[in-house]
Amino acid sequence: MFEVRVEADFAAAHFLRDYNGKCENLHGHNYKVYAHVRGSQLNEGGMLMDFSKLKAALRSVCKRLDHTNLNDLPVFDQNPSAERIAMYIYDGIIEELKKEGQDLSFAEGKASPVLFAVDVFETETSRARYSVI
Repeated sequence: MFEVRVEADFAAAHFLRDYNGKCENLHGHNYKVYAHVRGSQLNEGGMLMDFSKLKAALRSVCKRLDHTNLNDLPVFDQNPSAERIAMYIYDGIIEELKKEGQDLSFAEGKASPVLFAVDVFETETSRARYSVI
């Protein structure tokens, strides 16, 4: 099995509803995001996936979030947890790559390649992952 990973970052503010602690107050993070693609077959050029295409899709999605108050985005339903951000970015990468004619969505029995996980780090020691495998 082969795996490639690209990363991007963005800065944003948020607060958590239904949370009893300091994160219920408006605060910000410099988020780091990793997108992981896995597969068993390489293309004719010997690559699982072109890094630049994956990185462009990830950066495009992160740009939508950069320098925003995430609570203002309806997709998070006023509660932009790191877990929900990871799922949003995962779905956004799939959407961006489909526009380019590449489908990395998971399907049972699909050999290669598949976007299998997105990691969102709020800090160097705190990460949420959305994964389909």
